[in-house]
Amino acid sequence: MIYVGGLPFPANDSSSSYEGGQILNALLEHPVLVSASCSFNLIPERKFSASEDSGSEGLMECRWVYIFQREYATVDPARVDLVGTDEATTCVGLVIRDRKSGLTSVAHLDSPDVVEGGLIQMLSLFVDLSPDCLLDVHLIGGFDDSSQQPKSRVWRKRMKYEGYSFPLCDKIVETLEKSNRKFEIQTLHILGNNTRQDSEGNAYPIFSGFVVEPSTGSIFPANFDRTSRCPDEVVRRIRVTAAYEDPNWNCRLLDTYDPQTDQFLIAPCKWSLRQREIAMMLKNHSDTEILLTCSTSPSAEGPDFVENERRKWAYLIQHPHWRETFPLKQPRVFQRTAAATWRRLPIENDNCQVR
Repeated sequence: MIYVGGLPFPANDSSSSYEGGQILNALLEHPVLVSASCSFNLIPERKFSASEDSGSEGLMECRWVYIFQREYATVDPARVDLVGTDEATTCVGLVIRDRKSGLTSVAHLDSPDVVEGGLIQMLSLFVDLSPDCLLDVHLIGGFDDSSQQPKSRVWRKRMKYEGYSFPLCDKIVETLEKSNRKFEIQTLHILGNNTRQDSEGNAYPIFSGFVVEPSTGSIFPANFDRTSRCPDEVVRRIRVTAAYEDPNWNCRLLDTYDPQTDQFLIAPCKWSLRQREIAMMLKNHSDTEILLTCSTSPSAEGPDFVENERRKWAYLIQHPHWRETFPLKQPRVFQRTAAATWRRLPIENDNCQVR
């Protein structure tokens, strides 16, 4: 069930009169959410780095959790100062937060297929809530890419092509609206609200990332560099692609972080030798060819997109068998150090079981 400004939306249980996409369009025009989106646009983007020499905002003494595409994490404000994600163009970042406890769950959703199951995963630790409890929700990302894709693509047999972002945003709103939980949307910085155009009319996202302070609920536009997208950056990037071939992750988000222990548990994901073959084929492509082949929004990707893809392929070529990366089918476990960085634990020292 969706609330806006403390009131149910749609009002008077009128949701049955809305067809697919209409609730989303109505929310995008709601004055409370339009105002919130305009205010969000005025917040300076915070740039994060774990390197002291980067010139960005430092994370060295900050307890943070970073989320990659198709991942989620639920964090306790007593243990985590910041949680965030970036690199979202046609993807959408979803934040759910309990105002009373500060418990905060963040997901980086990349497909309508993972929305329903992903929401169940995100809410799994929100226990002992009263039926009237309102959970704050923020949606950021998913710019209006409808003019940049082939006109032949059709979603759910609709004649009007809607790009990658609209179907994803529509599914998120539909799932929230049908839920027995009560969600108050605070930020809806998606689609047209998150779109800018250059002088030639090309569309780009205004913001591709954000960070949340669980203790306060404050949310800011954000950009992370490679040193802050950790731990286990390359392996986690590979899991995003490999998850599409691994039936264990069908309609599910990827497990990353354990709020009970404040550890990253990178759950195993299988990839086939076909992934190495693809890597061997793509590694010699030009930057333009890589963007056109590997991105849903080639003109809107960040400056390090191609380099990140090439580093993934180099790893797959060197480690074609997934069991090399996940020996004994155990997760890769990382413990936070006193300096707030991450240290990998050897398998023999951890007793974790695959979730």
